[in-house]
Amino acid sequence: MAIPQASPRSALILEDIPEVSTWLAALLPDLFPGIAVHTAPTLAAARNFLTTAEQLDLALIDLALPDGNGTDLIRELSNTRPTCVVVVTTLFADDEFLFPALRAGAQGYLLKDQRPEKFAAALRGILEGEPPLSPSIAHRLLRTFGPPATAGLAAMPALTTREREVLTLTAKGYRLPEVAERLAVSRHTVSDHLKSIYRKLKINTRAEAALEAARLGLVGNPH
Repeated sequence: MAIPQASPRSALILEDIPEVSTWLAALLPDLFPGIAVHTAPTLAAARNFLTTAEQLDLALIDLALPDGNGTDLIRELSNTRPTCVVVVTTLFADDEFLFPALRAGAQGYLLKDQRPEKFAAALRGILEGEPPLSPSIAHRLLRTFGPPATAGLAAMPALTTREREVLTLTAKGYRLPEVAERLAVSRHTVSDHLKSIYRKLKINTRAEAALEAARLGLVGNPH
């Protein structure tokens, strides 16, 4: 599992639309001063870069590319560069793109059509260990995986009451500081609870935590 880091030093942008690539390449230094940014318009170009790149802390991956699907590179990065934080940046909110990308190891899934300031805030949040999904994506996951509450509770792993509270708020999209404020505990305490939740549920990312919370009946379908 990649460890979220607030100040990545190197990044790869896999994006075939020049205007979007330029926008993202300009955004990253504003968010993370001093970061080295490399752009690639195709899977082949990205793989060629990776053969010589000594360090890679962050990868922004589009999915529909001229020479294939970005999910393939997500899987490769998860296996070969486990400390790299991989975030999908796409216009596709469809299940056929979303779920394979998360299963491949993406730690975030952001839609490029949201307002730039919201996109930037969400990306920074991912690097700080906060909920990694655009709101519409989080809602889609809850609609898809949210069973009746009674069925979920019957299969509840051995989570403590506070862990269930943390998992529930995280699945609802609250950011780490907001969870801490609502529960009247420190951010460090929330982080510790999340680590315990990950271990007990055998998951590695906050996206998976949202899926598990819905499956276990801790959150209902949004209206």
